[in-house]
Amino acid sequence: MQSFLLLTLILLSVSAYYLGRKRALAVAGGQIRNLHSLPSFYGSYTALWCGLPALIVFGVWITLQPNFLIDLVVAGLPPELRDLSPERLNLLVNDLKNQVSGSFVSSAPDPVMVEAVNRYQNLRAIGNTALWIAVLSFAVGGIAYAWRRISPTLRARNRVETAVNVFLIASSTVAIFTTIGIILSVAFESLRFFNQVPITEFLFGLQWSPQTALRADQVGSSGAFGAVPLFAGTLLISGIAMLVAVPIGLMSALYLSEYATPKFRAFAKPALEILAGIPTVVYGFFAALTVAPLIREIGAALGLHVASESALAAGLVMGIMIIPFVSSLSDDVINAVPQSMRDGSYALGATKSETIKRVLLPAALPGIVGSILLAVSRAIGETMIVVMAAGLSANLTANPLEAVTTVTVQIVTLLTGDQEFDSPKTLAAFALGLMLFVVTLLLNIIALHVVRKYREQYE
Repeated sequence: MQSFLLLTLILLSVSAYYLGRKRALAVAGGQIRNLHSLPSFYGSYTALWCGLPALIVFGVWITLQPNFLIDLVVAGLPPELRDLSPERLNLLVNDLKNQVSGSFVSSAPDPVMVEAVNRYQNLRAIGNTALWIAVLSFAVGGIAYAWRRISPTLRARNRVETAVNVFLIASSTVAIFTTIGIILSVAFESLRFFNQVPITEFLFGLQWSPQTALRADQVGSSGAFGAVPLFAGTLLISGIAMLVAVPIGLMSALYLSEYATPKFRAFAKPALEILAGIPTVVYGFFAALTVAPLIREIGAALGLHVASESALAAGLVMGIMIIPFVSSLSDDVINAVPQSMRDGSYALGATKSETIKRVLLPAALPGIVGSILLAVSRAIGETMIVVMAAGLSANLTANPLEAVTTVTVQIVTLLTGDQEFDSPKTLAAFALGLMLFVVTLLLNIIALHVVRKYREQYE
């Protein structure tokens, strides 16, 4: 019903646009030059007055209505149920919501709960009817208000642009505060973790075993929270992936941009970008069932011991996955270098390879650094391939033939299932997330420094 109401509101706003446009032409006697703004701005002005107040009412209503209805239903329950402890009352409310949604039906229905469910449904029906009346009233009232305000001297363009500007500012503000909220939430939980585990142990400890015992007298009751093996595994797998993705991606971009024929480029570039659309779980199966056994066979033939799950298998497949991030963006950046720079280099007698090395790559370096940074972020954040091909063992090793794990895999592992958010085991996930954020921030700062340095030379 709410979706249908939104559709109705959209149709009303479209109708308001044409009504406002027609009204503007009518008051101007059919002469656009008599109007302060174009007729389309008068239409947009009317549509805004129709849709914006109604949308605000709609948003506030659907946000407050569920809790308001629950409070009314709980107030109508018998005193012995209303006076339950908060925990038991929450369970009762959850049971009520499940029965209302139809996801849970009791085999022996309680008459009190049946009455509460019926009361909730009746109140919800009344609320939906009132919502329709309120939204449509505001929409029609907004159309009528804008209709009366339209005149040749109305600065409709200024009003519409002001509304758009406020919307853009509000959107950017929401994005900024969302980022701040995420950072503060992660930082707050991380501080709780560091109150229980020393930060020096977390940053410099060489053992990672977050499993804690249920009783203090059991072995390993305190756990081990040294994150060095996790960061070492992350850097190892990401490094292998970048050793695969950066050379292949950059060489592919140079070939497609400078050497390939238009016909081959039109085929090869979309085919290369298909790699970015393959689900990561498919890459994980490919790494676990094809690449890892192949590496083990090659290692056995060379007399090397290769684990069934290795960093090399995960890194190679991850590198293949992120090739499009480097090749596609680098190709676009290289093509964006002005042709005049190429022509000037050729005019001085430089060959194509010399032009690429001395002109194109330095000029396109800011964009290339950005593409590599995006690929690094993608590699650091990958989870599925690591789980399936590298395993969950937190080994501190630089041997790519051994099994390792990464920060993101451990975050997922720690937050999977029923967890107590007061235990160091669960809070460790937030500390790992905070450190990952800091590392990513440092990479961004370095990349921005490189971009700014070379941009000053070529602008």
